[in-house]
Amino acid sequence: MKNILFAVAAVVALSACATGPTLSDQQRLAIHQAHAGAPVNSFSHFGSLHSWEPLGDSALTVWVRPQTAYLLTLTSDCPNLEYGHAITLGDQTGTVFAGLDNVIVSGQSTPIPCRIEKIQPLDAKALKGAEREARDALQASSGGT
Repeated sequence: MKNILFAVAAVVALSACATGPTLSDQQRLAIHQAHAGAPVNSFSHFGSLHSWEPLGDSALTVWVRPQTAYLLTLTSDCPNLEYGHAITLGDQTGTVFAGLDNVIVSGQSTPIPCRIEKIQPLDAKALKGAEREARDALQASSGGT
């Protein structure tokens, strides 16, 4: 029995090391804001997004291509943004406008439109580097491997 418990503890410890520390929503949002440019009125995404990531309940980053991203700030908290598996942006024309268009989290019984207040282009390369540095610093401060 001791061997099984030891093995389980070892697997848990190794998996924690493999994934590394996780930045909080506030830390990630601060990094994204630091690498955001001046607000723009709109952006085009040509039908589908490369990916997206919530940054708390009222902001998210959408990646229209692997190296092209925008920080979207919403007018208020968006229910289930952090737990949604997919989102819809705007009216599917391919252009998303600040102040006019919405983020809608898919999979809700009653979809709630969340108005986009501000759109800011991101320096994707600098953003990825800053996130990596922040995770490394967090790991070093927590005594990680």
